[in-house]
Amino acid sequence: MLPVGLLTSIGGELHASDGTAGLAVTVPGVVAAVSAPLTTVLSGRLDRRWLLVSLPALLAVANLLSAVAPSIAVLVALRVLVGVAIGGVWAIAAGLAVRLVPKVSVGRATSLIFSGIALASVLGVPAGTLIGQLFGWRAAFAAAGTATLLVTGALALLLPPLPVDRAVRFTDVPALLRGRRLRLGLVVVLLLVTGHFAAYTYVQPALERLWGVGHGLVSPLLLGYGVAGVVGNFVGGAGSARNPRGVLVVICTVLGAVVLTMSFGGVRTGVAVVLLAVWGLAYGGVSVSTQSWLMVTAPHAKEAVSALFVTVFNTAMSLGALAGGRAVDVFSLAGAMRLGGLLVLAALVAVVLTGSLRPDSTSVAGESAMVEDRVPDDRIGGLARCAERE
Repeated sequence: MLPVGLLTSIGGELHASDGTAGLAVTVPGVVAAVSAPLTTVLSGRLDRRWLLVSLPALLAVANLLSAVAPSIAVLVALRVLVGVAIGGVWAIAAGLAVRLVPKVSVGRATSLIFSGIALASVLGVPAGTLIGQLFGWRAAFAAAGTATLLVTGALALLLPPLPVDRAVRFTDVPALLRGRRLRLGLVVVLLLVTGHFAAYTYVQPALERLWGVGHGLVSPLLLGYGVAGVVGNFVGGAGSARNPRGVLVVICTVLGAVVLTMSFGGVRTGVAVVLLAVWGLAYGGVSVSTQSWLMVTAPHAKEAVSALFVTVFNTAMSLGALAGGRAVDVFSLAGAMRLGGLLVLAALVAVVLTGSLRPDSTSVAGESAMVEDRVPDDRIGGLARCAERE
């Protein structure tokens, strides 16, 4: 999400329109959508620890090289590597909690892993915007690359071995789509996330041109959005443990209303502050609530469901950024906001029509005897390696 708050600076220096600069968001989303299931399947029974070290290393290299990109074409090409890394890490990490902690802690650990996804979505933009305003957009990419190198080192030192007893097959992922409830849930994710990113990808120019917010105030406003998103993530996670569908109804209603209101612009910066904070609060709970909702449909196929979720989520990110960019170039910034708001409200209708999700009887793993392993490691309190049949 780093380029979202830097589009104006990137486009200005590299001589690209806002819509073209938005490809820096669109392209990695498309690639991540493809790399998530491919990484899950092609990695076979490879120890997941090695993937969770090598993929962030690739991400670090891509970000560091992006800091010296001479043109928009080179920058977008490097964002392809970002997509490969993000898709693979997300698909593997999302279902990892069951292998890292005792059974009693799996729920909380899963929410914590999902919170990383949500926090990255809401904090990455204001952090990148702040660094970009202080030191330039290239410094923001350099900072991201350096931070990723540190994370890669920590993963190499601290992760226990994560062997896989049963590899995900090529047939497993599409077989899950035979489940009607999972398909409907994925449609909700597609509409909701596409709508959000159609508007949010262009939030910086919208604040400046529709709401008259000074350039120096954009970073603090996005930081407020990020703080609200942190709160929304944990509130949404807590609510999703009890009623994920109810949480999604609230999220879609609030998000759709706010984005549509933002499309009309105004002269009061205080109103924009409130709207952006509510936007962050609502979107902060999207990742954890949607994935928790989908996991119910196939609880024994966590990696495969995660791969599908990542594919749809990143496809939606790309579609949203692309659709928003076309709306900006062909119509206006207000048009992109309205498009986003209407798509989110369409997601609300889909949630209402879908009803509560339950395990699909057609799930590839619903009747299977899949065994999920817990990893022994004294550092995380594991006592012995065991297999648990769910």
